[in-house]
Amino acid sequence: ADLVEDGDQIFVDSGTTCFEMAGQLRRKVGVSLIVNSARLALELDTPDLDVIMLGGQYRPATMDTIGPLAVAALEQLRGYAAFIGADGLSMEFGLTASDIESAHLYRLAVRNAERTVLLVDHSKFQAPSLCKIVDFDRVDQIVTDVPPPPPWREFLSQKNIRVIHPSADDSAGGGA
Repeated sequence: ADLVEDGDQIFVDSGTTCFEMAGQLRRKVGVSLIVNSARLALELDTPDLDVIMLGGQYRPATMDTIGPLAVAALEQLRGYAAFIGADGLSMEFGLTASDIESAHLYRLAVRNAERTVLLVDHSKFQAPSLCKIVDFDRVDQIVTDVPPPPPWREFLSQKNIRVIHPSADDSAGGGA
């Protein structure tokens, strides 16, 4: 949430990791949020935030929307920073999701974004999921709970992707 300034425009995906930053976003002022999560929209219900809820096919189990209507709405939006999660990561295959509908929507969110911040815990560096979201060349920063394993740190440094975690310094290029 510290990567979000008052007045910013952001997309926040419906995953549990992205939901964790919602409480901190409530203290921001004038932020426009694009979400496909009913749970996130309810959590962000405050007068100082402007929430745009994407329509589409509602999935009760995950309390989110996907499909052609969500995609059509997102096609109309630009000028935001995308905060997305992933179900798994692969150096060769990129960011992945476990279902094709989420992967498609988040691919579009990243394509239309000015910058992309990946929010993942350490377990995501272990194995990819089935459906590709995007390659790492579309990621600007990664926020995670612990430093990635050494091969990942080297890979992310080569890609000039800044890695932020609780013990990280402010150096660029995965410098923690």
